[in-house]
Amino acid sequence: MNKMWQTSTVYKAVMMCLGLGVLASSAVAEEKAAEPAAPGKPIVLPGKQAASSPAAGAVTGKTIILPGKLAASMAAARAKPKEPETLQPEVKQSAAPQIKAPLGPSPEVHAPGVAAHEVKRTVKPRRVAKPKAVPRKPEESSHDEHGHGSEVQQVRAAVTTILHDNSDYMAHHSAAYFKTFAEHQSPRATVVTCSDSRVQSEVMDKNAVNDLFMVRDIGNQLATAEGSVEYGVRHLHTPLLIFVGHAACGAIKAASSDYGKLEPAIRKELATINIPQGIDPTDGALLNVNNQVESAILKFSGEVEQGHLAVLGAFYDFRNDLRQGAGKLIITNLNGETEPARIRELMKQGQYFKYSFMP
Repeated sequence: MNKMWQTSTVYKAVMMCLGLGVLASSAVAEEKAAEPAAPGKPIVLPGKQAASSPAAGAVTGKTIILPGKLAASMAAARAKPKEPETLQPEVKQSAAPQIKAPLGPSPEVHAPGVAAHEVKRTVKPRRVAKPKAVPRKPEESSHDEHGHGSEVQQVRAAVTTILHDNSDYMAHHSAAYFKTFAEHQSPRATVVTCSDSRVQSEVMDKNAVNDLFMVRDIGNQLATAEGSVEYGVRHLHTPLLIFVGHAACGAIKAASSDYGKLEPAIRKELATINIPQGIDPTDGALLNVNNQVESAILKFSGEVEQGHLAVLGAFYDFRNDLRQGAGKLIITNLNGETEPARIRELMKQGQYFKYSFMP
């Protein structure tokens, strides 16, 4: 009896296993028929790790073999690029903060080791508009006290005047006149005047051509034009060297004040004008003339002692500061003598080569 029951029980268990096997085989067959080339892939679900450490390379957690179709679908989903999220029309984005640029160009901030040309600027600084220069029309140009207009008008008028006066000069002088000095010059005096445009040769000579060897610089100085002066005295052998200062001299005003902000070349020439700070401009001009005469006597002492050179100082007074008449050329120094009465006496006697240091 017992034997038969056990046999029946075993038989049922065997049959149940065979049935499950057949069902599993049928399911696998159907899956293979649907996807014959897509094998399943293992997926590890998170789970508690066993108490004992697993072997090296072992996968912890629960392992499930997915059907090939499902595995392929999941793989395709993972491989598909994710679409960026976009704001819906009803979602309003807050306005970007306004960046105020400083006046003028703003400095660029560069990352360490990155060249300036490699940095792409995303925010452009606000450009500050510069006031545009409005071109003046010739007929609208303002005029100064001399009637000059714009720069264009001044240049045109100056060139026109120069060419016109030259043509007039040619018309009043024959070719024979120019032949007298065409090959050589023979001036009687070397004249050192200031560069000031108000001081010209016709003030002292109606026809200065081949008569005055003119040297001009700021402050009518020997030091800043020494070569030119020396050429007139020692190569052209002019018996007269005269330094001409003048009223309202800008060089004297500058030399007697702070000229540190002027250009280096101008400062260099002003530095050799030896006058006190704050001196009256007229007194400064007279003192400067005396200084130039003294320097020339020392430089050309050989010519002076031999009686070959007279050194004079003069003041061109177009403002009548010395009350002797506007435009008068006044001799203020004769070979070192500065006393007006003595100068007049020496000139009356024709003593142009008598120096103050001589007995």
